[in-house]
Amino acid sequence: MMAAVTESMRERTGRSLEEWVRLVQAEGPDPLDQKAVRGWLKEQHGIPQNSQWAIADAAARAAGWERPTVEDYIDGQYEGVKAALRPIFDRVRELAEALGDVAVEGRSTYTPFVRARQFAAVAATKTRVDLGLRFVEAPDSPRLKPSKGPGQSTHKIALTTSDDVDAEVESLLEAAYGQNG
Repeated sequence: MMAAVTESMRERTGRSLEEWVRLVQAEGPDPLDQKAVRGWLKEQHGIPQNSQWAIADAAARAAGWERPTVEDYIDGQYEGVKAALRPIFDRVRELAEALGDVAVEGRSTYTPFVRARQFAAVAATKTRVDLGLRFVEAPDSPRLKPSKGPGQSTHKIALTTSDDVDAEVESLLEAAYGQNG
């Protein structure tokens, strides 16, 4: 999608991506503050949202910023008091990736697992890992609780130890995978 935004930048905004990056560098806020750059582009120039994101990203990269990897995001989620929860995440990830065509994406506060669309997401609190699952029709399980998060989940399961990631969790993960492909 960003490639399409970049290709049509001049048509939609009057400038190419490279011209916008030069303008941010010359007149805009700190290019490493992408939120400020997006705000400046919106308020000062009336730039549409997708173009704001593309310009802010390109300006930050030109200033030396590197996009965090998926592993960077995951490592950051399991630092400090949450470090002890990492084995729970690792077990869920192992099961999710074993299902087949699964992409793991990076987010700052949770990790989505995507097939045709997101079917699961994992987020750590200080004391547990929440496994969010997206169902069209939820299987009958007393462990499933209605949820509005993490991510696009319809249900969640609280996991406090690696042992909680058992055959039932594996079956529920597989059901969510099957319903979102």
